[in-house]
Amino acid sequence: MAKSILDKFKIRKGKVFEAPLEGAFGRLVTPFEEFIHRQSSSGILLMLSALAALIIANSPLQEGYKHLLYMPISLNAGDWVFSLSLHHWINDGLMAIFFFLVGLELKREFMVGELSDLRQAVLPVMAAIGGMLVPAMIYGAFNVGGAGERGWGIPMATDIAFAVGCIALLGNRVPRAVVTFLVALAIVDDLGAILVIAIWYTEQVNIAALIAAGSLIVIMWLLKAAGVRRSPAYVFVGILLWYEFHLAGVHATIAGVITAMALPAKPKYDPVAFSTFVKDIIRSFDRCFRPGDKIIANDALRARVMALGNGVNLAQSPLQRMETRLHIPVGFLVIPIFALANAGIPFDSFTSSTAVVNPVTLGVIAGLVLGKLVGIVGATWIGWKLGWGRLPKSANFQHIVGVALLGGIGFTMSIFIAELAFSSQYDLLIQAKAGILLASVIAGIAGFLVLRNAPVSGEFEPGMEEDQRETEDGMVSKQERNNSGER
Repeated sequence: MAKSILDKFKIRKGKVFEAPLEGAFGRLVTPFEEFIHRQSSSGILLMLSALAALIIANSPLQEGYKHLLYMPISLNAGDWVFSLSLHHWINDGLMAIFFFLVGLELKREFMVGELSDLRQAVLPVMAAIGGMLVPAMIYGAFNVGGAGERGWGIPMATDIAFAVGCIALLGNRVPRAVVTFLVALAIVDDLGAILVIAIWYTEQVNIAALIAAGSLIVIMWLLKAAGVRRSPAYVFVGILLWYEFHLAGVHATIAGVITAMALPAKPKYDPVAFSTFVKDIIRSFDRCFRPGDKIIANDALRARVMALGNGVNLAQSPLQRMETRLHIPVGFLVIPIFALANAGIPFDSFTSSTAVVNPVTLGVIAGLVLGKLVGIVGATWIGWKLGWGRLPKSANFQHIVGVALLGGIGFTMSIFIAELAFSSQYDLLIQAKAGILLASVIAGIAGFLVLRNAPVSGEFEPGMEEDQRETEDGMVSKQERNNSGER
């Protein structure tokens, strides 16, 4: 019986429908390659959004732009009213989704990524710490005791989308391990920025709301302990947590990180269990199939296809599924909207000497460009010299210098911290944003040029296509086997 069922499938290979452009999107890629592609693409969109904000802020649309940003938007339910300006909804609401994604990336990296192996994690972690401490100290040296002293956290941040976007323009000239090093460094950097926001940029705390927030965190972990794998349950509690943090005076975006940390990271099925499940479903599907059947008209076939789909979801952790779903909306919607709302700076911030030559702007520029360079390269050199970690594969210190310069692109997170540090001091906020933009341009161009002139890895020749490399690798392997046989 089983043989006859298999025979009818051998005879009929079936029909596969393909749309005209479907093949262009059908290539299988690794999760890391997909991540890099999305980060580089969203980095380009982020640049365009920042440019659009600059143009709008220096055009006749300027007043309408400001009016729109400070327009109140309210939620009402009976006597309950919750109102924030559009600017606050973007910076506190939409950015909570961004921080949720950052939290998911952090958790994944520490569990199964580059930061899960202590030997591999040492240098990126040390580089990130050096790249946070030195810029903060340089900024402090410019602003100690001054009006801009509170902005010391601004040059600590690295914008991963911008940095990866710049490095992606170089293609195969940069070893993949160097890109991985940059991503790991930027993720640890994000963790440092989150801690800085939570601890130093929190206003007066409402104890009652903080207790309520603590209760919601306990509920999240109880859901996890009970084996709840439905992401919407955690997201719903996370929204309530965001609201309580807002009332408590703690920056509400931290709720996104906490929610991400509570989301289960283990799948229901391990690879062996999933393989067994799939084989059982396929055997059952084959038994139900009759020649000429269509899935849409056969309830038994449709039930098994649905069961297979549910099994595919259970073979991925809720964390993995949520991270995959969020990359596109965050990279192509949340961050560009944030840039549109926050990068609008009048050009006179750059044209007059007093607008640029002031402690805040100079501190931000020196911190992001010089501080990141000294901090990242210095910490990496110390860790490597002491034997605590190893350099990325096929990399040398020219690559590390290039990565350190790209680390000086602080755009998204730096602007976010500037908004917190100088929320009620418009002049200082504009000075800080001017410094962030200038530093990001300087760091991006310098990092790009350093990496462009770095020695090309011996792994492959620049411009060589992936298929060509695979073919040559196969030829080399075959030659080695032949040589082995001769010996």
